[in-house]
Amino acid sequence: MSKEINLLILQCKKGNKKAQLHLYDKYCEAMFSIACRYLNEEEALEAMQEGFLKAFLNIYKYEATYTFGAWLKKIVINQCIDELKKKRIETISIENYTSDIVNEEDWLFDEEISKNEIIEAINKLPLKYQLVTKLYLLEGYDHAEISEILGIAVKTSRTQLRRGKLQLRKILEPYLNEARY
Repeated sequence: MSKEINLLILQCKKGNKKAQLHLYDKYCEAMFSIACRYLNEEEALEAMQEGFLKAFLNIYKYEATYTFGAWLKKIVINQCIDELKKKRIETISIENYTSDIVNEEDWLFDEEISKNEIIEAINKLPLKYQLVTKLYLLEGYDHAEISEILGIAVKTSRTQLRRGKLQLRKILEPYLNEARY
């Protein structure tokens, strides 16, 4: 982490509002982009701002074991998930269901499909699959972290990812057929 960021964090821990504004300016664009992965623009802006507020209120808890950006990202994502939960998105625990092992490393997409088309396809998934898929594929969280963030079992996270992946392939099938003609 840069010396400038470290200095700003120390100043924020002392309650310096200008330092908070500087950190906000440095990270707001990236945090807004992340929030937009989960919410529409208006909701994303609100969730991002709430995330910053929570971060500044809890900055004394920040330890440099993670980058400030990673710590803030987790807060913003949690805020987005809280907003989605307010909309009563269903995340069903499937502890008693059996599931096939899924090869989580097999996320290769045809070169003809753009990243934006993949993200659009993820956005078409049912929200419970969409969340797990975004947290895993786009944010890089593992199942233990997803389990903690969403308040679901690790097994549920794995199953929802597998189901999301299967639906994602079906959604992307027309893109493959279109690209081959």
